[in-house]
Amino acid sequence: MLSYYSRQKIRYPIYGVATALLIVLAVLAFYNWPVALVGLAVSIVLILFLIRAENIIYGEVERYVTTLSYRLKRVGEEALMEMPIGILLYNDDYYIEWTNHFLSSYFEQDTLSGESLHELADPLVAIIKNEKEEIIELNDRKFKVTVKPEEKLLYFFDVTEQEEITKRFFEEQTVLCLIDLDNYDDLTQGMDDQTRSSLNSMVTSILNDWALKYGIYLKRISSERFFAVLNEKILHQLEESKFSILDEVREKTAKQAASLTLSMGVGQGEVSLPELGDLAQSSLDLALGRGGDQAALKQLNGKVKFYGGKTNPMEKRTRVRARVISHALRELVTESDKVLVMGHRYPDMDAIGASMGIRRVAEMNNCEGYVVLDFSEIDTAGKRLLAEVKKDPELYSRFIAPEEALDLATENTLLVIVDTHKPSMVIEEKLVQKVDKVVVIDHHRRGEEFVKNPLLVYMEPYASSTAELITELLEYQPKINKLSMLEATALLAGIIVDTKSFSLRTGSRTFDAASYLRAHGADTVLVQKFLKEDIETYIQRSQIIETVYFYKDGIAIATGAEDQVYDSVLIAQAADTLLAMDGVQASFVIARRAADTVGISARSLGKVNVQVIMEQMQGGGHLSNAATQLKEMSIEEAEEMLQQVITDLYEGGVEE
Repeated sequence: MLSYYSRQKIRYPIYGVATALLIVLAVLAFYNWPVALVGLAVSIVLILFLIRAENIIYGEVERYVTTLSYRLKRVGEEALMEMPIGILLYNDDYYIEWTNHFLSSYFEQDTLSGESLHELADPLVAIIKNEKEEIIELNDRKFKVTVKPEEKLLYFFDVTEQEEITKRFFEEQTVLCLIDLDNYDDLTQGMDDQTRSSLNSMVTSILNDWALKYGIYLKRISSERFFAVLNEKILHQLEESKFSILDEVREKTAKQAASLTLSMGVGQGEVSLPELGDLAQSSLDLALGRGGDQAALKQLNGKVKFYGGKTNPMEKRTRVRARVISHALRELVTESDKVLVMGHRYPDMDAIGASMGIRRVAEMNNCEGYVVLDFSEIDTAGKRLLAEVKKDPELYSRFIAPEEALDLATENTLLVIVDTHKPSMVIEEKLVQKVDKVVVIDHHRRGEEFVKNPLLVYMEPYASSTAELITELLEYQPKINKLSMLEATALLAGIIVDTKSFSLRTGSRTFDAASYLRAHGADTVLVQKFLKEDIETYIQRSQIIETVYFYKDGIAIATGAEDQVYDSVLIAQAADTLLAMDGVQASFVIARRAADTVGISARSLGKVNVQVIMEQMQGGGHLSNAATQLKEMSIEEAEEMLQQVITDLYEGGVEE
């Protein structure tokens, strides 16, 4: 009903009219009272009519407002009980005090009052505590839950259909895949037509059956390449199978004495088809750069997933490629004012020897060359090498600290990164950011982290060492300013260290490179002097080996003391020693490299892919030789992390 104030407000105009009429009649009566008397009578009739009309309007308004209030009350009650939004009231102990019918209808019991929120759905308590909107599942339905903590109130919005549509949208997004037969040309080069045709038919049949099984569109676009179209749902299934097609092709073709391997590059994401194609090609290049026999999935955020890569990469590089790279490097050197060479942090003999080799390339092309070293992060072998270098003051003057390198770098300086391709692992990352002209030479399998926009990349995971690659490049450089005895010895030491004295990852090209270095004066006795170890190192290595235990069949793990810092070479040597033991297929040595860094050295005879394991722990390397460094972590935490990664990969069948 209307208030007294509201009624008075409606009558204000009537009072105004009556007052005005009385004033007019008073003035009129002064001049002509009979007319004023008639006017008074008319005015009274008019005012009574207005009052009656006002009462009628007021009554209608009051009836309307009363009816509207009643309707609003009924609608509110109806909405509270029947609207398609769940409402739940709870108390301080997280017990349900009341729910509307919509929410109760999703459960078998008539009422939820008195039930605990923990029993209804544990995430509800977390939503209340965090005061955060979340989607939960109740009785096979999905609800978006909103909390009003002051009222102790939860709203439930059924979003099952929306979530299903969203899920279908992502599952049906297009994914492009490029498939390359890694060694097809080399394998079929000496085959007769019948054998080649039989191999073609077998591979095509295997891939067609695989495509039919998963619902993939597959098209052969050349003798060694296929193109596939699939969606995110199918891709997820392939990931769950760990891309078993890689193993299937390798194993079935091996039975025909023609072990063929696949590399797959996958492009996925909410982008246009041309961009998906670029992602697929980039992923394929990455897979091939890591040695093939694997699948690479490159995502829009730059992250890359790898599957496969279980076999040792076969030697595919040719003398022609080495000559082309050497000539390209020569052109870049001659166009630069100086050359800076830098390896990874805590450089080994391969990194230092390779750096000295590239510095010699610069000298051969009449360009100043400098080796960038952090003299506080050099191992024992490196210190012995530098002691020999000091005997040649001119050569020693070409070894500079990172700070000096930053001062020397100009717009026209060429930076050559050796034995790594990850900016986070180089001796001075600021140098990579400052210099625009960058060359990468490495023998490790390519990881997702890579130097941005390099001018030249020479990555050969089939090579034993970076020193081997650079030795081949030296063969095609000008013959002036020939390789010195000490530089040849450093390069040979790098090859010997990375091949474990020519016992691992050694191909015919490795011996060719060693022969070239020996012909240029490399001193094998001096190499042994560099690589000698002292009694204290031997004792420390033995103490680490004493802690060894078998985590899985053939997998040995040993750890160093938590409060002791070990040399990187000592950790690697401990892993090598364990690998030589009977019954050991792979060895992992965990020890502290610095006060805030734990290092893991991993070695394998080939059955266990230690590179895949180390990549899961932000490291990398080769199938049989890999490592990682973990910041702000204890040895025990690193050990638990390693065990978990090994367990996950074993369950996925990566090792077999």
